[in-house]
Amino acid sequence: MSGVRARVADLARLLGGELLGDPGIEVQRIAPLEAADASSISFLSHPRYQAQLTTTLAACVIVGPAARDVAAARGAAIVCADPYLAFARLTQWWAAQTRRVPAAGVHASAVVEEGALIAASASIGPLACIARGARIGPGALIGSHASIGEDAEVGPGTRLAPHVSLGAACRIGARGIVHSGVVIGADGFGFAPDQGRWEKIEQLGAVHIGDDVEIGANTCIDRGALQDTVLEDGVKLDNLVQIGHNVRVGAHSAFAGCVGVAGSARIGRHCTAGGGAIILGHLEIVDHVHISAATLITRSIHKPGVYSGAFPFDDNAAWEKNAATLRQLHALRDRLRALERKN
Repeated sequence: MSGVRARVADLARLLGGELLGDPGIEVQRIAPLEAADASSISFLSHPRYQAQLTTTLAACVIVGPAARDVAAARGAAIVCADPYLAFARLTQWWAAQTRRVPAAGVHASAVVEEGALIAASASIGPLACIARGARIGPGALIGSHASIGEDAEVGPGTRLAPHVSLGAACRIGARGIVHSGVVIGADGFGFAPDQGRWEKIEQLGAVHIGDDVEIGANTCIDRGALQDTVLEDGVKLDNLVQIGHNVRVGAHSAFAGCVGVAGSARIGRHCTAGGGAIILGHLEIVDHVHISAATLITRSIHKPGVYSGAFPFDDNAAWEKNAATLRQLHALRDRLRALERKN
């Protein structure tokens, strides 16, 4: 994050915070409290780390209203209602000052088939392949070795890192970020059993991704069998996430690494899933459901809330009996207590 010199007064205006201390102080990097030096700006996002305010060497700290007095006693500070959100916006501004923007145009080694439409302000990297009928929007960035299939569409300002594959007829909206190794639009896992063999079910749908979506490295989003797989606006996926065919993920939901969602599941808006969580196919999950890490969701969830749990695998018949018993433990406990009181 080198190459930037910023006055804390300017940063306070940028973040909409109240500046305490010398407005002329300059900072050159963002750093955590424990690693900051006299050229750094840092932030306190949780009260449990407040003791670090007295030891940090940061030139300026971003804090919430509760830490205002402690921060003011040590030096310059920017007081914001949500310091973690302010930190996020500061990183965005910092990246905009330091990130090299590729020049618009098509690299000489890229392959662009006849009929592809590429906006003049888009950037197509080395050895990228843009198939016929594909549409690349204004300001979009297609990284080296990326592949854009026939009739696929990349929206304005969306960035595809090197080695991303966007399959035929798949679409991603504006301002998306897709990291390396992502495959959008591979065939869904569909096969019909036939006398001990498997007959392929052709996947005739596509993938439709909304605006402001970020997809982590090596994540796979399968195309639909008949209808499209859909990720609505603002969805955030971590690395190594698997989204099966015909899944729909509601707006502003976020899944951590290694989450798997099986085919035809319907996930609501503003949902989250911790790392390694699994959602079985054909289930429906309402808005504002939060699934803890490594939790296996085996039935639909119709009420918002936080859901957790794991159960050891077993012979299926035994597992079903044990799972049914486990769900009755509260009632069994109450009955046992009632019997103990009688004795």
